[in-house]
Amino acid sequence: MARQERAVRTRRAILEAAAAVFDERGYEAATISDILSRAGVTKGALYFHFSSKQELAQGVLDEQFGEAGVPPRASKLQELVDVALVLAYRMKREPMLSAGARLSLGPDMREIFGGGSVPGWIEFTEQLLVQAKEQGELLPHVDPAETAWIISACWTGAQVYSQTLTDRDDIEFRVAGVYQHIVPSIATPAVLARLDIAPDRGARVVAEAEQLRAEPVLS
Repeated sequence: MARQERAVRTRRAILEAAAAVFDERGYEAATISDILSRAGVTKGALYFHFSSKQELAQGVLDEQFGEAGVPPRASKLQELVDVALVLAYRMKREPMLSAGARLSLGPDMREIFGGGSVPGWIEFTEQLLVQAKEQGELLPHVDPAETAWIISACWTGAQVYSQTLTDRDDIEFRVAGVYQHIVPSIATPAVLARLDIAPDRGARVVAEAEQLRAEPVLS
């Protein structure tokens, strides 16, 4: 068990080091030597977990969907907003998410990674919107698939603009603004009145999730 836990920690350390290097230098300029130096592990340890730089970058991309977990909500539309604002909060603080965006959106990345994490986020958004519609949270005209594409594109545009103009200093405010503009066109009035789309929502949800993880599990 101790050996397995050590392997998990080593793999995570390698991924975090790789994310930091990819985020700082981009995929093409990053080298295995850079990542080894940042991670403080041997070449053998790295190649035990990842056979190439491309596989390592794919590992960073795959981590995206575990980085933005939020507590389940009765309102799936609130859950969708929470995910968006948690991502905004964490993206400017954690290279794993920032690197995922760069690997997904950078020049020539489509040929290497097939769109990176973008298709997965569209699918994830659509799933939550389908659940929201089944619960009567969405207006009748809303098509979850089309709306998921639009929301994902707007979120991506907001974070790219924020990075370009302010180095993501205003990303939480800008992402909240995206949802404050879009959600009234898809949510029923009763649901809309209860939604929390404040810019500081992401920070509060992160604190909530950390508190839940710290609580003892009752058998």
